[in-house]
Amino acid sequence: IFILMTTLDFQHELVNIQDSLMRFAYSLTLNKEDAEDLVQETSLKALKHRDKFVYKSSLKAWTFTILKNTFINNYRRSRKKSTYPNQSIEHSNKHYFTASQGYNPDSIFSSNEIEETIEALDEHFKKPLKMHYVGYKYKEIAEILNLNIGTVKSRIYFSRKKLVKKLQGYN
Repeated sequence: IFILMTTLDFQHELVNIQDSLMRFAYSLTLNKEDAEDLVQETSLKALKHRDKFVYKSSLKAWTFTILKNTFINNYRRSRKKSTYPNQSIEHSNKHYFTASQGYNPDSIFSSNEIEETIEALDEHFKKPLKMHYVGYKYKEIAEILNLNIGTVKSRIYFSRKKLVKKLQGYN
């Protein structure tokens, strides 16, 4: 039996996950305003395509997928619009995936490079990191993986350090 979630329930659940969406968006954009725009665009898409959401599945996972795909599509679109390799952010309509004041394609990692680097991590580092980036809180990760919260925090911290070190070779 296919049952749709009521519009009010759907909207309520969507509002409840806004903070998680914002954290995930910020981890991708590294810019508060871009993250807010990305969350807003994601929320609009989720509301527009509510009929495609399968009741009893994870709304959080569904919206995170929408957010990630929107981010990737916006990034690709901005790359295609860029006619000059060192075009500044001020002249770019969409400036996702940038951490500094300037837009430099040579310093931007593709999602494939990042994913490959994450996948190369040891399992006990990779799993908490992935869970954190999809929106799980430290406490939730600790409970699911049956670890102390301090262990989870340190594994995520060291995972990030390892990623930075490994990705330095891509610059």
